[in-house]
Parts: sequence; structure tokens; C-alpha cells
Amino acid sequence: MTRNAYYVTTAIAYPNGEPHIGHAYEMVATDAIARWRRLEGREVFFLTGTDEHGLKMVQTAQREGLSTRELADRNSQRFRDLAAALDISNDDFIRTTEERHFRSSQEIWNRMAAANNGDIYQSTYKGWYSVRDEAYFDADELTDGEGGKKLAPSGAEVKWVEEDSYFFRLSAYQDRLLKLYEEQPDFIAPAERRNEIISFVKRGLQDVSISRTTFDWGIPVPNAPGHVMYVWVDALTNYITGVGFPDDKSEQFKTFWPADLHVIGKDIIRFHTVYWPAFLMSAGLPVQKRVFAHGFLTSEGKKMSKSLGNVVDPFAVVDEFGADPVRYYFLREISWGQDGDWGREKFVNRSNADLANNFGNLAQRSLSMIAKNFGGQMPPRQLGSGEDNKVIAETILAIERMTVAMATEQLHEAAAELVAALSAANLYFAEQAPWGKKDDMARMGAILATTADIVRRAAIAAQPFVPTAAGKMLDLLAVPADQRQLEHALDPDLFIAPQTQLPPPEPVFRKFEQAKAG
Repeated sequence: MTRNAYYVTTAIAYPNGEPHIGHAYEMVATDAIARWRRLEGREVFFLTGTDEHGLKMVQTAQREGLSTRELADRNSQRFRDLAAALDISNDDFIRTTEERHFRSSQEIWNRMAAANNGDIYQSTYKGWYSVRDEAYFDADELTDGEGGKKLAPSGAEVKWVEEDSYFFRLSAYQDRLLKLYEEQPDFIAPAERRNEIISFVKRGLQDVSISRTTFDWGIPVPNAPGHVMYVWVDALTNYITGVGFPDDKSEQFKTFWPADLHVIGKDIIRFHTVYWPAFLMSAGLPVQKRVFAHGFLTSEGKKMSKSLGNVVDPFAVVDEFGADPVRYYFLREISWGQDGDWGREKFVNRSNADLANNFGNLAQRSLSMIAKNFGGQMPPRQLGSGEDNKVIAETILAIERMTVAMATEQLHEAAAELVAALSAANLYFAEQAPWGKKDDMARMGAILATTADIVRRAAIAAQPFVPTAAGKMLDLLAVPADQRQLEHALDPDLFIAPQTQLPPPEPVFRKFEQAKAG
């Protein structure tokens, strides 16, 4: 039985620099999932935030002449600002420098240390470490770079490290993890990431170093002066901190944990599907239900880099185009789970075709005709009209297919179904030609009422994708606030009552122009 509560998270962003377009994409995708679950009537808790510890933060702060706390405070706020700019509906924003998170991280550490006669033990770490990735790598995972440098799979430089450290007995969890993947085949998505992780675990797991002594910007290890927690122990624990841990008897924790979905980038899949479930098993806590790893974004078909000057500033994009069109592009243009591309020409074409021309034009034309010919009052439908009933039934079927797609977070497929329904409605509108029915006002009114109803249903389903525009469209249709759930879009017997007074129509989506050459 599906529980009504639904807990979804982004990865927490590392704020050693400004937010980039990839952060925006992850926020928007996760927000659309959260909004869709709310649309279904689920009790949703949506968490995002910033991961503020680790050596990279210390090094960046030193370069900028700031204290590490000043850097964390400044940059964490930028991620809050980005969430606001993109109309993200998160219920909480966690910072790993908060006192509640210190308590949570130290408690999970203590529980892991007490588990299985001690899953945490002290030894000396010797191995290859990437500061940029905050990760260890085996020698066979490395490649040779320029000047004899050793590189991680990500291309980041690694250095040989030797230090006193606490270790986690990850090697003891190989069989339990493989059993988890077998018993929950949807635990890791998409399929290629699942296959990657299963192959990695089957090769054999090594114990992992989980403390540092070379810097102090982190959460202190309990009863171990001079040691701070490895940033991934600290970072992953944010997911339980956000729902009240260490108070695992609280109503919030019991309602929302285990998390239904962690949305992350594909580069950190190993930490979320190997380390994190092992930590939870060790601490005696339920394991999250699903991890979905999305792809990366390029810019105009090229990898983003400062040297190429093609890094996309998400704030600038939203300032120019508005949040809804940017959100829609991410969700419609990029296949969920695969890599995607941000391109201005593609963006303008997609937004104009799907939003301004398809969705916006249908609403504007039908509502303008209702205002002009019926005094802004919704005309009655003709119940026996086969074409009217057929196009409404097709719209409902399309929204049902959206529901199926969203069950596995196939955001691009759900958006495609919405567009297909609107295209069918535009074809219906053109074929029925209400503007030519001035000698049959009843038929004109029925066509307009049918079209307005399709717009209503589509706008309800579009709320997770373009929340501001969809809400405005529902306002123009005088749809009450308590009739904007998914069930109201799928109910074949629910329509806007005849003679309902509608507000004056106005455009909802802008058309954009391509940038002029030169």
C-alpha cells in the first residue's frame, strides 16, 4: 500500500562557488516531482540545501580572503536566492553548519560506532584522494595527466594522502547491498546507473576513511579530539536531519523517513547508493527507497568552462526569460536521466512553440471569444456533441498518461503528453472554427466551453511544470482554489459551470526573439 506521505530531496549543493545551470536543473526537476505528488493529494516534504564543510571550502575562503564561515554564509544565500528565482517549493533549506545537523551527524556516528561490535575503527589512511571530488580512489581507477599528475575519473587531480583516520567497515556490507539492489530493482535509476553500481559493488568493497585531522572545518568526531568527519558522512546525514533526526521517535521522522526519492547528479551516485545505505544499515535506520541520478548539461553542445566563456548563469537566464519558460525547457527538452544541452536557439523555439503558440494561444483565442460574444460568461456545453466529448476524453487520457510517466519521474515524457493534448485541442479548435458560427451561437458557445475546459484540465496538470503561468490560467478560468488538484483534471463530469463570470482575458506566455547575429 502506498503511504500518503512523500519525502523528496535534491543533493545538497557545495557552495564553494556561485550556483550554475546544473544546480538550477536539479532544483527544477525535483520541484516538479514534489509539486506533482502534491497535485496527487500526497503529503509532501521537499528538502534542499547546502553542504558547507570540507577542504574545498577552506581553500576557497583562503583564496578570497574570507573566513570559511563568511564564505559559507555568503554562498549558501545565493542558493536560497536561486530557489526563490526558480519558484522552488521546498519545505526546508538545510545548511550542514546548523546546530541541528551537528547533533544529527554525531548521533549517526555514535550508532555506527556501536553497531556490529563497532563498524567504525581507528587506523592510518594511505591512498589517493581528490580534494575537488572529496573522494578516495583506487590506483586502478586513476589515469595519467600532464606532468605526471594522477587524475580521478572526473579529471580532478588526486594526491597521495597519509593520516590518522577513523574507518567505516564498508567491506562488511557488500552482500547486504547486493541483496538490497536485487530485492528493490527500482532502488537505483536510470538502469545504466544501477548496472554501474552493481558492477562496482561486486568487484569488492574496501573500508572507507571517514575522518580528517589535517583541517578543522567540519563536524567534530565524538570523543576524538582533532578529528572532523569526512564530508560525505556529514553531507549524506542531511537527509535525516531534515526530518528531525536524531529524534527518530518524532512524528515528522516517523511520517517521512525513509525518503521516497533522492534526486542527485550521476557523478555522486556511488555515495548515495553504496555509502549512504550502508551507513543507515549500520545505524539501524531504514534505507531510502529510491535514488535517481540525472545527467549533466552542456552549453550550446559544449562542456561548460570558464576558459570557453560558455558558463550559463541561471540568474541571468531567469531575469531575461522568467522562471516558467526556463523550468519548462529543462523538463521538456532534456530526457530525464540523460545528459542535456542548454542552447538559446533551442530554448526560444521550444518556449514559443509549446507555451506561447500551443498553450497560450489556445487559451487566449477561446477566452477572448467568450469575452466578446458572451459577455465573459462561460457558455453552456452541448452534451450530445461527439467531437466535443471526444477531445475532452483525449485530454483526460493524456493526463492519465502523464500520471503513469510521473510515477517513475519521466518528466520529459509527462511534458510531451501535455503538449500532445494541447496540439489535439488546437486541431479541434481549428476544425470546429467557432468564429464561423455566428448564425449558431449555441454551437459557438459549446465549442468555446469545450476548449476552455481542455485549457482548465491542461492548466491543472501543468502546475508542476509552469506553476505561475498555470495558476494565472486557472485564475482566468475562475477555477476555485479547491478544484485545482489532479482529480479535478481527471473527473469526466466536472466542468466550469455555465454563466460563470470570467475575468478579462490576458496573455499568459510571452513570445521570445532569437538573439540577432553579430
